Amino acid sequence: MKGEYKTKGVCSRQINFEVDENGIVHNVSFVGGCNGNLKAIGKLVEGMPKTKVIEILEGNTCGSRPTSCADQLAQALKESN
Repeated sequence: MKGEYKTKGVCSRQINFEVDENGIVHNVSFVGGCNGNLKAIGKLVEGMPKTKVIEILEGNTCGSRPTSCADQLAQALKESN
């Protein structure tokens, strides 16, 4: 399943990702934001179970913001079926 998620409260504008039939995350990419850091997040979560990515990244904040691009990825994955 391919997903597209419009972010809220962060520098990146959108997250693109895929989750296969076994719940494994693939091809995460961010539109906008801190290019190097966000590419690294995509590489780190490649091949991980969706549930594990959510567990690790959910609740991560950026500065004084209540969310972050990593947290937004967790939210995107939670909303995906």
